Amino acid sequence: MSPTQPSGLQPEDRPVPFEPAVALDDTGSNDSGRVFVLDAQHQLLLLDGRVPHLDDLDDPNEAVPFEDRHLLGFSQGVAQWAAHVPSEAGGDEATAFVADGNVEWVNLRAAFGALPEHDWVLAGRASQILRWDAEHRFCGRCGSATSHHANDRARKCERCRLMAFPRLNPAVIMLVERSDGHALLAWGRQFPQRFYSALAGFVEPGESLEQTVVREVKEEVGVDVGNVRYFGSQPWPFPHSLMVGFQADYLDGNIVLQEEEICDAGWFAPDRLPPVPRGKMSIAGWLIEDWIQRTGS
Repeated sequence: MSPTQPSGLQPEDRPVPFEPAVALDDTGSNDSGRVFVLDAQHQLLLLDGRVPHLDDLDDPNEAVPFEDRHLLGFSQGVAQWAAHVPSEAGGDEATAFVADGNVEWVNLRAAFGALPEHDWVLAGRASQILRWDAEHRFCGRCGSATSHHANDRARKCERCRLMAFPRLNPAVIMLVERSDGHALLAWGRQFPQRFYSALAGFVEPGESLEQTVVREVKEEVGVDVGNVRYFGSQPWPFPHSLMVGFQADYLDGNIVLQEEEICDAGWFAPDRLPPVPRGKMSIAGWLIEDWIQRTGS
């Protein structure tokens, strides 16, 4: 039985109006479509609260040179681009190429839940591709300059032919459940205010995802878990993660905090929750919402 995520939030249950692409076909126009412009701090440019179109720019080819612009793909036939302003640009200089309108730079984390979900996901894709492109201008093996591959999202070394593809760091996020209907939630040190969520951690080389779930729970709160089962996944552009969600059953052990990572953790009933993510756009919220719905609360 598939997990019961909140209505409208389960990606496989709704059409994804996006087709990835690396290059335009012969009929495409470099001057059309929307552009996700990010600055050196990977803040997103919004014009009147929306992602601008290329024709919102005074001179798109001059302001955002093609070599610094990447095609992400197409949404309902409309080209979606990623571009960055030079790292030395700032303030008025960074927005001088924008036509009339209210311009603001928005941190991607702050835009989470504020932008439409589809736009936020594309902004994350843009951020990751621009960051990868900037960090792979030179070969990691021989130090020579790299160039864009004609057909793939890759940079190719001109000397030793090493290919560098956009990087992803897989991470697991898991909700541990107890037979009495309680779930294990933790307040991580990444949250300055009191805020609890599911446990999470990065996959180590040579590990399966399920092994990572067991290890991370044991390391962070000292609890043994089993019956690890896949729930869903979500791209997470901070900076290059793929969050893979799991549910797991409590087996044994008392909570012992890994204090450098966790402020507090405990077993909570669905009707007595601390501040937690609920539904919306994050997989942590999907996991918690699913658990609440299944327990009948």
